[in-house]
Amino acid sequence: MQAKEVKTGAVVNYNDAPVVIDTLQVQTPSARGAATLYKFRARNLLTRQKIDFTLKGDQSIDEADFVRREVKMMYTDATHMHFIDQEDYNQTSLLLTDLERELGYITEELEGMLSLIYNDECIGIQLPSSVVLKVTQCDPGVKGNSATSRSKPATLETGLIIQVPEYLAEGETVKVDTRTGAFLSRA
Repeated sequence: MQAKEVKTGAVVNYNDAPVVIDTLQVQTPSARGAATLYKFRARNLLTRQKIDFTLKGDQSIDEADFVRREVKMMYTDATHMHFIDQEDYNQTSLLLTDLERELGYITEELEGMLSLIYNDECIGIQLPSSVVLKVTQCDPGVKGNSATSRSKPATLETGLIIQVPEYLAEGETVKVDTRTGAFLSRA
């Protein structure tokens, strides 16, 4: 696939290792005949290191050879989070330290979560683009605050703290973007 076809969340091979694209920045040249540059920030799925690399729009990069399988979270212990495959009911587990970025969004009821399997081993989890979580703690809303666009911190059921509009109250459910951690809407 060409660099201009790569999207955020895609998993590609870079330096003989699978990397997931976290951010993508397009730099359009101002001179005639110059090539458009695509700057990628990716995360190596094997070593968990962040990688920055730049490609021209017509350069190609290979898609990683791995399998995505739907999983559900079963339980968490002191060091691992355990998942069950929804197709063949095999269990896999990942270190909590490897799931730091995803922990604030994972619940037992979460649907659409995918495991990334590379060489018959689960190397990571791909979350859906948005999740629905319950607000467990936030300051009470004041009457008339819905007219302003101010926000306040709210703690969600997973312990994640996000900024929400002032009119939201405890017990409400909200939709959260898993890529940015931003409040999207009420659920």
